[in-house]
Amino acid sequence: MMLTYEVTADVDANIRAQYLEWLQAHVAEILALPGFTGADVDEVLDPDDADRLRVCMRYRLIDADALDSYLRSHAPRLRAEGVARFGDRVRLQRRVMRPLDRFA
Repeated sequence: MMLTYEVTADVDANIRAQYLEWLQAHVAEILALPGFTGADVDEVLDPDDADRLRVCMRYRLIDADALDSYLRSHAPRLRAEGVARFGDRVRLQRRVMRPLDRFA
């Protein structure tokens, strides 16, 4: 069953351009991995928080095995690269979703 792996990044506004430039290559690297079928990347609009950039990445995967493989074999390195580059200027939240059959 197809899954969605969602990552929301809260980014300090003063590194907006740097982060978005890096993110483009990062998303492309993830989409090149086995099991990923696509992604949507959106800016979350929040007029009450102009000091931050919030970006939501929703990656589509073919199944739970593909996600497990990513989390085991690739996520630790990719996460460490992001932390090394941006430190605490980026805060991340992650969640996994699957479609409900009755709404398909």
